[in-house]
Formats: sequence, structure tokens, C-alpha cells
Amino acid sequence: MRTVLISGGSVAGPALAWWLRRHGFAPTVVERAPAPRQGGQTIDVRGAALDVVERMGWLDRLRRMRTRTRGMSMLDGQGNELMRSTEHALSSGRLDSEDIEVLREDLTALLHTGTRDDVEYLFGDSVTVIEQTDHEVRVEFERAVPRAFDLVVGADGLHSTVRRLVFGPETEFVRHLGTYLSVFSADNFLELDNWQIWFQEGDLGGAVLPVRDNTELRVNLGFAAGRLDYDYRDVDAQRRMVADRLGGLGWEVPRLVADMWQAPDFYFDAMAQVRMPTWSNGRVTLLGDAAYCPSPLSGQGTSLALVGAYVLAAELAVTGGDHRRAFAAYEHRMRPFVAANQALATENQGGPPSPESMDRAKSAITLDQR
Repeated sequence: MRTVLISGGSVAGPALAWWLRRHGFAPTVVERAPAPRQGGQTIDVRGAALDVVERMGWLDRLRRMRTRTRGMSMLDGQGNELMRSTEHALSSGRLDSEDIEVLREDLTALLHTGTRDDVEYLFGDSVTVIEQTDHEVRVEFERAVPRAFDLVVGADGLHSTVRRLVFGPETEFVRHLGTYLSVFSADNFLELDNWQIWFQEGDLGGAVLPVRDNTELRVNLGFAAGRLDYDYRDVDAQRRMVADRLGGLGWEVPRLVADMWQAPDFYFDAMAQVRMPTWSNGRVTLLGDAAYCPSPLSGQGTSLALVGAYVLAAELAVTGGDHRRAFAAYEHRMRPFVAANQALATENQGGPPSPESMDRAKSAITLDQR
């Protein structure tokens, strides 16, 4: 049985592990966090990714997790309403669509629950050294003893450790899109009833989205800026950047900024894309955001992760674990799909992609290639 180390336990990694087990492989997932990650924004599962979830037998469960948004309002920075809609929301698109919007942590929990009984998980650990030979990959960890695997997959996000160790520094592959975004949870002090509020003032903006039966808010606060030099693990420095830029806005923004300092699940990062000439090197390949992050501006990062996991596992299965052929076929099949979805983030600067572009991109791949 071929062994596969997967670095990253969010969406792409556990999804790949699920499919690899069905194809007779022995996956191990290593995740820096001590447990499945909590918090995070709402995410969307669309098009071909819905087909992947259906093939996993989880589509009905995913539908039961979906958000219940009734509509949205757009405000200026002082709280004046500019528009409202009961037909679409900026977070998810058309409200009558078959696409499914869920909380990232709910999808992560579903994937972990569905794999924990037959997949080895190493939580609270990360890869530090990767050394390849013709026959195996030797891996060293921060905590676990060194081990050898047949293959290694980096599914560890925009700031992928596997990508850095095997392919080089992220500055060679990460393209900044000129925007930074923070996401965190807060109490629903606005008493919103399945109604989103978005606000924008120049290069500053954000959103509040009620979740968990309206008991909680997921707050997005963002700003436009060129590339900033900061430590992406220094959370307090990131909070200061957000507070310094948005603290002068009106409406309820000062309260949101104050709540940000207390949020245990605060997340901050640049809106960026990953562009690479190849996703594979020897017995190592990349998956999801580590290989082809489209940025949250596309709304398709989760769908690319789910589809990529399905395709990679299928190619490894059909080639009998021949990584050279499998990795080449994986790239060949996924690259047009990735390109179509990455384009969604750049086609309409400052706004969401058009519904027509989204409809084309979300299904721009055939799952049954062979």
C-alpha cells in the first residue's frame, strides 16, 4: 500500500485523504493547528465541486449546513444605505442558485469526521525537512520522528511550507492583488436576521454576516494597499494595521474594530494568487491554494481544492501510483479549470465576477476524463 503524506488539514488535504483511502492508498495528514481549525469566512461549493461532494455521498449533509441569507444591504462608510437586494448577496451570488454557501469550519469538520477513522492525523505538527530519493521521500517534523513516504502533497495553503521547501520562496509564486482582508467572529449585537450588511468608503470596506441561527456575526474588514512587509504570524501587528486604517469610519465600524481585539479566531492575509510553472517536483506535488490559490476575490478557492483533490486521487489510482504520469495528468486536467477560476478575481476590479463568468468557470472541467 503506497503511503502519502499530506501537509494541511483544512479542505484540500482531508478531501484528498478521503479519496486516496477509497483508492487503496495510506494517507497521513499533518496539520500545524492542534485540532480542526475553527472560525473563518463563509465559503462556496459550486459547479464541479458539488459533483465531487455528491460522489462522496455528502451532498444532503452539506445542504443542511448552508447559510440562510435572505438578502443584503450596501452602506457607505457612515452607514447610509446605498442599495439592497433580496436576489443576491456579495458573499454567495444569486440566492436562488444551486450553489451552497457554508461556514468554512463546518466543511472542515465534515471532512475531518468523514476521514478520522481510517486516516492518520498528526495535529500540532508541521514539516521541517523534505529529502527525495528515487524511491521515497524522507520527511522531518517539528515534533514527530522522521519518516519516509512514497509521495508528499502540499495542501498547506497560500503560505505553503512544502512549496517553500521543495520549490523555493513564496515571493517567486505569490502575486499580490492589492487588497488585505481580516475575518473574525463577534456577537450579533446588530440583531441581524439572516441579512448581510456590506459597507465601503473609498479603499476601505467590510461586511457583517449573521450565522449560527443569527447568534453570531462573521465580520470582514479590509483595505486596499500595495504589498506590505509584515509577519503573517504576528496577530497583534495585523490587528493594529486593520484598526489604524478602518478606525476612522462611522456606522458600527468602531464597535467592530473593538470586537476584533477580543476575537480568538482572528485571521488576516493579503488577497493574492499563486502562479507556478509546475506544481510537481519528483515525488512531491501541490494541491489547492498551495499550488493555485485564486484568492477569496474569486469565490472559488474551496471548489478548486475539492475538485483538485478528486482529480489528483483519480490520476494516482488510474496510473497505479505512478507519480510521474499521475502528476502530469493532474496538471493537464486542472490547469484550464484553474485559469478560468483565477480570472474571476481580476475581471472586475473592486467588485465580484459577473454571474455569466462564474457560471462558465465553476463547471469548466469534466470529472470523468477517462
